[in-house]
Amino acid sequence: MKATLSKTRFASLMMVLCLSLLGCSQGAAPPEATDASGASPEVSESAEAEARAEWEARQQHIASVIGKKSRAELIGDSPTKGSPDAEVVLFKFSDFQCPYCAVASADMKTFMDGREDVLYVYKHFPLNRIHPEATPAAKATWAAQQQGQFWLYHDGLFAYQDRLGEDYYVELAEQIGLDVEQFNRDRNSTEAAAAVEADLQLAQDLQIGGTPTFLMNDILVPGGAPLEFFEEAAVRIREFNATQSDEEQSDEEQSDE
Repeated sequence: MKATLSKTRFASLMMVLCLSLLGCSQGAAPPEATDASGASPEVSESAEAEARAEWEARQQHIASVIGKKSRAELIGDSPTKGSPDAEVVLFKFSDFQCPYCAVASADMKTFMDGREDVLYVYKHFPLNRIHPEATPAAKATWAAQQQGQFWLYHDGLFAYQDRLGEDYYVELAEQIGLDVEQFNRDRNSTEAAAAVEADLQLAQDLQIGGTPTFLMNDILVPGGAPLEFFEEAAVRIREFNATQSDEEQSDEEQSDE
């Protein structure tokens, strides 16, 4: 119980960190609620408290789901960047037709540049209700992954979201030198559909509703978190884990006595 409470408090601190960094507006008051001076501390504090409570409830659920799965189960065969043994695992649930996901992909490219202390994991979360090309695009990247070119294909889709469709999927495959016959066979396979569905199921289990959504280990990253948050959070997670490890070792030594 002690560890669980400590973890909950730590997750809350992560949200406070986000709120303090460069315009993360999780608790901002709506424009119509401000007075003539533009200030509305009561409304802002209330909105922030409500947002925090909602986020903490989501965090507890996510931590519970993540805690029941092994690292290998969570990562599966998903495409990754960084060190496989990194202590910090950053999951991105993403949709190739989502404009915000395209912006986030550029941020993640900056964040992961030369980094070996984080393992970045891409999870497919196509929002089919509003993005008709989301699933076909996800299957196309899965096919590219079978030839070792997920990230290059991923970049090509996000760079030209306005061209998503059959013609562009094949054109991009040709441009990056894929075996197009194999590519078409793979993207239309039951295995491609199953891989996307597995990621969708995980997102549903976690009760994720939008894209992009990030998890850092078992901690939900608040929506709108700036790039600085990811940098600082990775450091703080490693520090927290080190503290927890020291406390557990101290408890074991005391019990042995």
